Amino acid sequence: MKNYFIALIGAAVIAAVTPAQAEVSQQTLDNLNAAFQGESNAAHRYEAFAKQADADGYAYVAHLFRAASKAESIHREAHKQAILALGGKVQDFKLDEVKPGTTAENLQAAIKGESYERDTMYPEFLKQARKDGAKEAVRTFVYAQKAEKEHARLYQAALDNLDSKQANVTFYVCKICGFTTTALPDKNCPSCREPVSNYEEVG
Repeated sequence: MKNYFIALIGAAVIAAVTPAQAEVSQQTLDNLNAAFQGESNAAHRYEAFAKQADADGYAYVAHLFRAASKAESIHREAHKQAILALGGKVQDFKLDEVKPGTTAENLQAAIKGESYERDTMYPEFLKQARKDGAKEAVRTFVYAQKAEKEHARLYQAALDNLDSKQANVTFYVCKICGFTTTALPDKNCPSCREPVSNYEEVG
C-alpha cells in the first residue's frame, strides 16, 4: 500500500511539472490535408509542364519545373508526416487532370499558384497552426511557404526571359524543406538551416 501511494504522488508531481500538450484543432488538420492535396497536385502538374517545355524546346524551363515538382513532393510528404504526428488521418483524393498549355501559359499558371500559396494560403494556415501550438504544422507550413516564394521568383524570371536563349542550369533541392536554388549554399540551407549535404541535384 505504501508503494502504491508513492506511485500516485510521483504521478501527480510529473503531471504538475509537465505542460499539457496543446489540442490541435480540426481546422489545422484540415489545412494540412488541403496542403497535402495541393502539393500533390502541384508536383503532378509540374511534371506535365516539364514535358511540355521539353516539347516546346525550353530545356531550362523543363529543368525548373522538374526541380519544383521534386520540391512539392517533399512538401507533400512533410505535410503527411505532420498530419500523422498530430493524430490526424490523411484524406483520400484524386489528382486533378492536367491539360498543359504553351510553356508561357504554364509559367503564368505556376506563378499564380505559387503566389497564392505564398501570400494567402500558407499565411492563413500558419496563423491557425500557431494558435493551436501545433509545432509540426508550423514547421512544414513555413518550409513550404519559403520554397513557394523562391519558386514564384524563378518562374517569373524564366517567363521574363523566355524569348532569350537561357543557359542550361542545374537546380538543387533541399530534401528536408524543399528549398530550390541554382547555387548550392556554402554550409547550410537558408530555409531549414540543415547541412548542405541534404541538397539533391535535379536536372
